[in-house]
Amino acid sequence: METSVRRLFERYERVFNAALQGKVDMDEVAALYASAFIAASPAGVMTGKNDEQLKQVMAQGYARYRAIGTREMRIRELRISPMDEHHCVAHVAWKATYLRKDQPDIAIDFEVHYLVQQLGAEPKVFGWVSGDEQALLQEHGII
Repeated sequence: METSVRRLFERYERVFNAALQGKVDMDEVAALYASAFIAASPAGVMTGKNDEQLKQVMAQGYARYRAIGTREMRIRELRISPMDEHHCVAHVAWKATYLRKDQPDIAIDFEVHYLVQQLGAEPKVFGWVSGDEQALLQEHGII
């Protein structure tokens, strides 16, 4: 399972960076996720379905990232904690690089914990837990 989860996040990183370049395939984005998911952050807990609304929300999110100057998202480290033969938590340490007007680019490190399930050939993200993204972006003068 570890190898397939690592490949999932290599794809995740590649898709995210393509989206930052405006070259996003929303079907490829949706393929990363299970049919339903849960997300938790200091803003609360949300549930959703992998449907057209998810694609729309993700497209808006990528547009927002481009608008605030997000240039690149790179995985610094990926640690996998198995739960059973079909589930794990993927602890992903990201480095986000932002372009800023009249200032040097800035890189921000953060971590997201993804819930992953593998029932068939490919693992899927069915949830994630993240920190306060808005506060982090404000702290670094991005927004």
